[in-house]
Amino acid sequence: MTETVIRTEDNLLTLINVFEVEASKQDELVALLNEGVEKVFRHRPGFVSATVLVGKDGTKVVNLAQWRSQEDIQATLADPAAQEYGRKTAALGKPAPGVYSVASVFGAA
Repeated sequence: MTETVIRTEDNLLTLINVFEVEASKQDELVALLNEGVEKVFRHRPGFVSATVLVGKDGTKVVNLAQWRSQEDIQATLADPAAQEYGRKTAALGKPAPGVYSVASVFGAA
């Protein structure tokens, strides 16, 4: 089973990209993100996991990807194949990417 685990002690970086998308294009954007992960991103050095979330109102898609280092993220973003997926996804929805580290994690009491 593949899963995304979020823990402060893992010292991973998380790239979170929130896309604003027309509801009619949400499924197409999800399919394209999934294709990019399968064909390119998961094979890159430093890749740990990816999770794609969809807004229930149809207007948002979130791509949450964990990486080992900022250098791994930068090298991937410089890869022509990754850049091509970036262009394709930006044509479907307005991206707002950011890189984050985990400050804290809480579970149910």
